[in-house]
Amino acid sequence: MNERLLQFIWQFRYFNQSNLQTADGKSLQIIHPGNLNRNAGPDFSEAKIKIDNTLWVGNAELHVCASHWHLHNHSSDKNYSNIILHVVWLNDEIILDARNQPFATLELQSLVPKITLQRFEYLMHSADEIACAFSLPVLSEMAWLGWKERLMTERLQQKSNTITHWLSDNNNNWEEVFWISLCRSFGMKVNADVFEQIAKSLPVNLLAKHKNQIHQLEALLLGQAGLLNGDFEDAYPALLQKEYNFLAKKYKLQPVNKTPAFLRMRPSNFPTLRLAQLAMLIHQSSHLFSKIKSAKKLSDIFQWFDVTANDFWHYHFTLKDEAVYIKKAVGKALIHHIVINTIIPVMFAYAINKNDNAWKEKSLNWLMELEPEQNTITRQWKSYGITNQNALHSQALLHLKHFYCTKKKCLDCAVGVKLLRGEN
Repeated sequence: MNERLLQFIWQFRYFNQSNLQTADGKSLQIIHPGNLNRNAGPDFSEAKIKIDNTLWVGNAELHVCASHWHLHNHSSDKNYSNIILHVVWLNDEIILDARNQPFATLELQSLVPKITLQRFEYLMHSADEIACAFSLPVLSEMAWLGWKERLMTERLQQKSNTITHWLSDNNNNWEEVFWISLCRSFGMKVNADVFEQIAKSLPVNLLAKHKNQIHQLEALLLGQAGLLNGDFEDAYPALLQKEYNFLAKKYKLQPVNKTPAFLRMRPSNFPTLRLAQLAMLIHQSSHLFSKIKSAKKLSDIFQWFDVTANDFWHYHFTLKDEAVYIKKAVGKALIHHIVINTIIPVMFAYAINKNDNAWKEKSLNWLMELEPEQNTITRQWKSYGITNQNALHSQALLHLKHFYCTKKKCLDCAVGVKLLRGEN
């Protein structure tokens, strides 16, 4: 038994409620278990119970063992002075309140069906990546849709916390925040952190001064990435190196402390090429976030981000190695990635900041317009009968896998709750 399972059992009243008695033999009726509190303080607020003929409304506190009251130092915390019921798995000690009177205590150990504990133990100790895979899909299609929407909203709220932190660091400048997030997307998963550092080292107002000179933009981005060191035989990289040395001295720039990774990466995803494409995007646009806010259709976004790196890169993937001619355009897959990982999260964070539900709805609607991501995780869910019809679905399923299944948070999952309540 652990405290989170005990909270689940109490919250959903998954115990025998007939002829309940407190530890000192008084009759007990649970009218309402209260509202689960995930912050500091008692576990449940606004609980409503009846002891003998007296109605009580207040807080309920839960412990695996009654003696844990002292272990958690509740006696010295005034937040626990108005507990109306102490719910425990094992009543191993009489706990006294501030008036030196025993708390009303309910012991649950003998009241909970063993099958509930067995199901929980199975989920917690399953070796499968998705512990409930044996019984999926469990939920109805309609219930899955609602659960995916909740997961997606939670995912966007988590991302919004990071964006809000950036906003605070940049004097509430949304263009700057968008720039940082955009760089992370261009860096993909492997180089996201390095590209974020590059973005933070090159504020948008500095880049705006050089937006008409593509080679200067490339010099700034590649130079800050530490990719313009050494000797170059080709004239264009040598020019970029010269430009960077001048601009670095002018603006007192220092390259970031980590060089982007190339290892085990497709050439089309090399950081040199992604930085060159990013430079062209800056070159061909301005005030990107303001522009995105004005967008009426998702297709407009795809059009604006459909840029091609300058001619040098059609024959190169790096600054030194020449290759056969391939036009280095930002492909649909990368734009799809940018919309999911930058545009929609920043829009959602903006909606929270401005308390604008219309922006939240627009973010979710755009996700539903996008094609679903296809990867190992989404294919795994599909094999268990869980649909993946759009990007909202795929993002929700990624979130479910990483933040619920991997962390064994079955008690917080709609699927886990249904299984534990024996509704499958």
